[in-house]
Amino acid sequence: MKQGRKITGGKYKSFMKKKKYSLAGIPRKVKLRPLKKKIIKGRGGNKKTVLLSVEFANIINIETKKAKKVKILNVLETPSDRFLARQNILVKGAIIKTELGKARVTNRPSQEGSVQAVLIKE
Repeated sequence: MKQGRKITGGKYKSFMKKKKYSLAGIPRKVKLRPLKKKIIKGRGGNKKTVLLSVEFANIINIETKKAKKVKILNVLETPSDRFLARQNILVKGAIIKTELGKARVTNRPSQEGSVQAVLIKE
């Protein structure tokens, strides 16, 4: 039988229509390029700053408890999807190569407007 139909051929009807808040937004992929931000409107008149591309990250060294703004050189690997690392796309959990060494991204850059990372011991 065709999708969305009963055995008798009748259509299934949804009990509610799609609401604006339940619709999915446009997926944003943060690339490794010069800085580019965008402000999008949220619910309740709020505004959210999202990243489209970035070249610097805030790196925190766990041993010294100090943060530093460092240039990102490359995306080495991404545990969630190996193809994202090839395209230099930054997501949470991605391992990046910086001027200080390897670091792991700890936030969601596509939703927060900056890249936060923790230095990895080698």
